[in-house]
Amino acid sequence: MTTTIVFETHALSEDNERGIASGGAHGRLSKRGRRLAEELGERRRYDGVAAVFSSDLQRAAETAAIAFPSGIPPVLLDWRLRECDYGERNGTPVEAHVRDRARYLEEPYPGGESWRQAVARVARWLDDLALRWRGARVLVVGHVATRWALDHHLDGVALETLVADAAVLPAGATRAPQPASPPPTSTRPAPGVTNMTPPPTSRPPPATNTAARLLLRQMNRISVPNECMP
Repeated sequence: MTTTIVFETHALSEDNERGIASGGAHGRLSKRGRRLAEELGERRRYDGVAAVFSSDLQRAAETAAIAFPSGIPPVLLDWRLRECDYGERNGTPVEAHVRDRARYLEEPYPGGESWRQAVARVARWLDDLALRWRGARVLVVGHVATRWALDHHLDGVALETLVADAAVLPAGATRAPQPASPPPTSTRPAPGVTNMTPPPTSRPPPATNTAARLLLRQMNRISVPNECMP
């Protein structure tokens, strides 16, 4: 049985509007962000989601709480879904982070973690997900590190590619944007892991760990500005 992961970014935060990268720090949603979180709930309320998993950072947890105020489906917070911890650089301008992300792919930010460490942290959540939610459709509310972990561990995209793309694309932009709620079709035979659209022929094969073999990712992009990611 395949578990389907639907990914949404947290809604617009006050730091996003100021051009600040919150990183591992908490950040509140802006007035507009709260409205966008309500729209997320309206969009997903009848989407067959069995559970909502959210980063426990305030901007993500607040997004999930506003979107699903009744607790149905249940909202489960998990620290492993957090953004990369920029350490001493939490709360600094986004522009600087986009320019030098490659430097911190392997090397931890001063007082923080590297992107590879952050992606490995999210992978541990993936391993646990398959144990309890096999065959279910779940929603994840997260950040750049959350999404990159799905790209890397489920689609086999190299972190070097993700970092390189982030350096030339606006914050929050994607390599191959997909329409909201695409039909859940797969181009690979079960029990392989695939995205909702055929991957380029040059893309490495998906990960083959136990959790990955049971997961089918459905990346859904919300119609909000690109600055909603850090």
